[in-house]
Amino acid sequence: MNGILGKLLGRGSAPLVGVDIGTGSIKAVQLARAGSGLQLQAFGLEPLPDNAVSEGVIVEAEPVAAALRSVIKRSGASAKRCAMAVTGSAVITKMINLPADLSEDDIEAQIEVEAGHYIPYPREEVSLDFEVLGPSPRNADLLEILLAASKTDHVDMRREVAELAGLSIQVVDVESFAVANAFDLVRRNSGVDESATLAVLNIGAVSSSMIVLRGNRSIYSREHSFGGNQLIEECMRRYGMDANQARFMQRGEASPAGFEDEVLEPFRQSIIQQISRALQFYASSSDYMSIETVFLTGGGALIPGLAEALGDEVGISTELGDPLKSVKLASRINARQLDQMRPALTIATGLALRGFD
Repeated sequence: MNGILGKLLGRGSAPLVGVDIGTGSIKAVQLARAGSGLQLQAFGLEPLPDNAVSEGVIVEAEPVAAALRSVIKRSGASAKRCAMAVTGSAVITKMINLPADLSEDDIEAQIEVEAGHYIPYPREEVSLDFEVLGPSPRNADLLEILLAASKTDHVDMRREVAELAGLSIQVVDVESFAVANAFDLVRRNSGVDESATLAVLNIGAVSSSMIVLRGNRSIYSREHSFGGNQLIEECMRRYGMDANQARFMQRGEASPAGFEDEVLEPFRQSIIQQISRALQFYASSSDYMSIETVFLTGGGALIPGLAEALGDEVGISTELGDPLKSVKLASRINARQLDQMRPALTIATGLALRGFD
């Protein structure tokens, strides 16, 4: 995006560390050019304390910064600049159309006017940005323009976290745009046609988002209140575990007796029902286009058997999303550890790619 108005979004120059701040954990990815492709130089994941982040909003900067310092140190990431994203209730996006013959200054002035119709906050409290996408497919005399806005304190909190961790923030993106950026890489590496419509279900700790992509554009995005923590909470209740003990599956440890049938399968069926409902919401939207493939990302995507069971239930090809699939690995990368968290690194990868915009 242009970054002209509120500096909400900007362009980076390699290298950047992509930093995905979720509710339950913080993820980091650093990429570099490698010939005609890309190389993964560093990655990592660090759990976050309870209540440090709520619904996409950083509540306490210091514990988040401490987790970021830890993940940067353990991953070996060398870049000192980073890209982060705003999400959920912290960001507003809107597609608008303006006459194609407007100058750049006129577009900027008109964006200020249009923003007042959609943003329920005083203008001085908002960071605003826009991107001219090109001629409207419905009317060649109009330009499609993507407007993005966030309360400035959400942007400032991310800047504070970065600085406390010894980094400078170069790009503040929108989470759904970072997903689209990562899946542009998936398309190119997998030979998926640009006209194909893909759905990405990012299953987080306490909430999930469904993003529908056509080409490199996000045409639909919606948050849903289900996530992987429901499985953790059930394990805590049933087996008398604390939160750390209940994450045994994430660490590849043996599960308690009866876990597969009594806990995992009911949770898997519950998630499938929630995702089916999310697909129904999309099907009733004005942006509906038939989905060719559903990709599962986020930590919840790693639930054993979820992709296969979901595909059988909804009748749509379903895969684990992995934008790092065709990326070369630096010699120090632990491939086994990477394989355990690939779908969880989607947003961080999309953010790291901003270094090459």
